Amino acid sequence: MKRYVHVYISGIVQGVGFRYFAYKWAKRLGISGYVKNLRDGRVEVEAEGEEDLLVEFIKKLEEGPLGAVVEKVDVTWGESDNRFWDFEIR
Repeated sequence: MKRYVHVYISGIVQGVGFRYFAYKWAKRLGISGYVKNLRDGRVEVEAEGEEDLLVEFIKKLEEGPLGAVVEKVDVTWGESDNRFWDFEIR
């Protein structure tokens, strides 16, 4: 079943290739949405995809790329409304 997630990732997650890492995994898993840096140092992800693939994607976000230190991942689940066609870095 297709679902939606809104994710905030905290820690050392900017300047370490986190957005490209998220983009690469989203594309690999067939997930649509976006990733962007926030002014407060967090990374934000909004994504839609099959629930099992989103769970796998969130696990990857919890790991992060080499050089990242992920301290906290806040995930809010919701119903997909097909608002995204592709995955992009913003």
